[in-house]
Amino acid sequence: MSLFKKKNAVDDGNKSSIVNFGAGWFPIIYCLMMFWFYVGMCNDGSNVSVPAIAANLRVENSTLLSMNSIAGLVGVLFFILMGQLNRKIGARFLSGVLCIAAGLSYYGVCNATSVGMYLFFMCLVTGTIMSAGYICGGALVAQWFPKKKGVVMGYTTMGHNLGSAFFCPIFSFLIARFYIGHGVIVLTVGIMILGVVGMIFIRNTPQERHLNPDNVSDEVFKNEYNMDEDDDGGWTVKKLLKTKEVWTVAITTGLFQICSVGVMSQLVLRNEELGFSANQAMSIMTVLALIGVVGSWIIGVFDDKLGTKKTMIGFGAWYAAALVLNFTNNMPCVIVSLFMIAIGIGGSANFTTSLPTSVFGRQGFNKVNSVIFPIQGAVTAMQFMINAVVQKATGGQIRYAYLVFVAVAVVNILIIMKVDEHRYNRDYKDAKEKQEQEAETPLVTVHN
Repeated sequence: MSLFKKKNAVDDGNKSSIVNFGAGWFPIIYCLMMFWFYVGMCNDGSNVSVPAIAANLRVENSTLLSMNSIAGLVGVLFFILMGQLNRKIGARFLSGVLCIAAGLSYYGVCNATSVGMYLFFMCLVTGTIMSAGYICGGALVAQWFPKKKGVVMGYTTMGHNLGSAFFCPIFSFLIARFYIGHGVIVLTVGIMILGVVGMIFIRNTPQERHLNPDNVSDEVFKNEYNMDEDDDGGWTVKKLLKTKEVWTVAITTGLFQICSVGVMSQLVLRNEELGFSANQAMSIMTVLALIGVVGSWIIGVFDDKLGTKKTMIGFGAWYAAALVLNFTNNMPCVIVSLFMIAIGIGGSANFTTSLPTSVFGRQGFNKVNSVIFPIQGAVTAMQFMINAVVQKATGGQIRYAYLVFVAVAVVNILIIMKVDEHRYNRDYKDAKEKQEQEAETPLVTVHN
């Protein structure tokens, strides 16, 4: 298949490599681990945490799911504040502080003695770990890998898949052994250690490690990248809010997150609904998540090779088809759908950073993302409300929410078709302009 064919047989300044990132692997693995904890604490972990906490509080699961949705909306206030702080103090230090705060807050969630206490700490968890992973992590990816952001997000969002595969089984074991209040300690200490490691070893830009963005050679960087290092890229909050692309980028990436997160946060319970035992449902989720590790990488490669816009359109069609098959309750169709869902698990998260970077570029990305991500977060939070409302209306039948997600995916495809993929991307425009100039330069023939 030509898409995956090796193109850098000759030295091209490392611009085609999808594995040679040098010291860039440090922020990649760091972002992967932040996503692992994010998925566990905010999304997939609810498969085991919500039933356990609901049982302690003697309330229905749907009540806590509604609280999660509210927490997602309240988290938007965190995203706005953290987006501004990220510009002031940098992703390295802020992400570390947020990871530590997330660990302390998650302990509060799992030891809640009332629904109000659960909501309070869930707001803190959502605001801190999502800000760490997406605002700080997104800033790191945009600065370190502005042109390879697709495949790099494929690597970092493997954290989503690995979180889906291992967070629930690990947490289930800890809950069974120590009960939820004490079982959570291992996880909270883990993310706090990650935060400390990040503050010590991560750097905000590749230049601080004496590297170029994307780990390309000096010659490639000089010829194919915009050299303007304006921190804000000429953007103001007011100007961004009046820019159409801000809204289309934020809403389209948020809508795909609704589809993906909405399915994964209830997948174990959905599999039980299909007749699988609790252990079987957990094992299925683990297998699917491991398949998704490869899926994240494949979607990232498609993103770099075909472009983010085309990849998002394909992803939307793929995911909608998967949900329709799952809704049928026909077991052969369900099996196919689970494989399709597995491939797409990390895909939607790829786009949350990849599309903003494609459209706006790395110059001023921190400023741009400080406006885009809160809107993304507000849209994504609706998935908990959709699941809660549908389960309440249908007596707990999760599959009917899938029809809502199908409609969301189809509408999103139509919106994405209108997106100008490189509207404000200076690196893309400079490279294209230089290519056009070279193409227009007449060849000079030397006669002896």
